[in-house]
Amino acid sequence: MQNSLLRQLYVDELKDRYSAETQMLRALPKLAKTSSNPDLRKAFEEHLRQTSEQVSRLEQIFEMLGEKPTGKKCLGMEGLVKEGAEAMRSDYEDAVMDAALIGAAQRVEHYEIAGYGTVRAFAEQLGEDEHVSLLEQTLEEEKQTNDQLTQLAQQVNSRAGQSAVENQSRQVSKAGKTTSRRVA
Repeated sequence: MQNSLLRQLYVDELKDRYSAETQMLRALPKLAKTSSNPDLRKAFEEHLRQTSEQVSRLEQIFEMLGEKPTGKKCLGMEGLVKEGAEAMRSDYEDAVMDAALIGAAQRVEHYEIAGYGTVRAFAEQLGEDEHVSLLEQTLEEEKQTNDQLTQLAQQVNSRAGQSAVENQSRQVSKAGKTTSRRVA
């Protein structure tokens, strides 16, 4: 009885992961297109390729379980995708936009790491060794993507900071010119 309930929870969580990954298949091309940093764009494109493979791994697991991967919508990922879309609609300049995209992407990665850690633990408990191996592969990819985004953030955030200082200087300069014209 306990194992059948855990198995049902496991299947539900796998469906959640599947929904999350298919949502990311639609979101990642938009992130790549919005990015001005070529390294960041390349990272998003690479993760799109990985995400496609992750969907295939989940489909393998569902086939082994004799289950269908559909029937559940991942509301957590839906919210994260909406937040990312909101950032893309902002009027941030290039480096600041890239910093916002990295922040949105890392929230997704942390969510995925938590989700895959959970389903991997369930698979271990259920003795699904083949599933554990597939899920571990995806979990490691998510961790590597997060690490890569952290490294990119170091350069991008530095550029974003410089851009903000330059914009502030231009605004101060414009304000000074306006004030001196009024005085004259």
